[in-house]
Amino acid sequence: MRNTSAMREIDERTNLTANSMFELLLFRLGEANGSQKREIFGINVFKVREIMVMPEITAMVNAPPSVMGVANIRGQMIPVVNLPLITGCNPTKGLGILLVTEFARTTQAFAVEEVNEIVRLEWKQVLSAEGTGGGLVTSIARLDENAETTRLAQVLDVEQILRDVFPDQHRAVKEDTVMPQATIPPGSVVLAADDSAVARMMIEQGLKAMNINFVMTKSGKEAWERLQAMHSEATQLGKSIKDKVALVLTDLEMPEMDGFTLTRNIKQDPRFAGLPVIIHSSLTGTTNESHVKSVGADAYVAKFVAEELGETIKQVLTRIK
Repeated sequence: MRNTSAMREIDERTNLTANSMFELLLFRLGEANGSQKREIFGINVFKVREIMVMPEITAMVNAPPSVMGVANIRGQMIPVVNLPLITGCNPTKGLGILLVTEFARTTQAFAVEEVNEIVRLEWKQVLSAEGTGGGLVTSIARLDENAETTRLAQVLDVEQILRDVFPDQHRAVKEDTVMPQATIPPGSVVLAADDSAVARMMIEQGLKAMNINFVMTKSGKEAWERLQAMHSEATQLGKSIKDKVALVLTDLEMPEMDGFTLTRNIKQDPRFAGLPVIIHSSLTGTTNESHVKSVGADAYVAKFVAEELGETIKQVLTRIK
């Protein structure tokens, strides 16, 4: 029997992504170091399982400084991360709210000062923050239509934060990992897109362990432009795009153009007929994974288990031979 609530949620998300939109939960962490400004931060609503008043927290022996302890939430012991401490903010109003999140098949909670609102944005309102000095921020969201006076929200790189806080749980390819081996046509590459620096590093290590050549890009827009350029190069040489690109591996949440839009662009363009697309995302859970299937991707793999990524790539390459 179908879960009606889950189906409604999938339909809602499909409607959003069909219009290249998403929802951002806005929150504050306190005063930024060296100023009295209380900046706005954001996280994709799809990653948030629950928002709650701060429950009782049990401190854990030898926990990292940024881990406040664990909270018993409906019988599940969930680690609580002090997000203001990580970002260098001073929560003058205290830590009153807990964001319970599902991310890359793990559940954790982030303590924040306050939650403000949920806004619906187009991905083109989100610009990359890479190179601006904010190592824990992937992008900046322009919240209002007026480009000159708009409020700005910093979208945190949760992948980087979790890897810093829980390094043993969020490693790249371990030394004893045996990666599945796959072959791609000589001269071709895997075209990959991810806006998180730590995610790109982990993908690169996985592909190198598989002995697969790749081209790495930082957004769906960059990947789309690179793919079109590679098609032009192939055409000039009298070849097809498949002689240049074996498959596309894309994240979902990326500034300017998200992975849903990139996937649709590829699947709806006759130039790229038959080119496989694998979605590699931290948006996990049954609802998110069902939604991914609706955009036409050939496969979905959750971040980040190197062996699972390798096996998925191998299976897709085997199917298209």
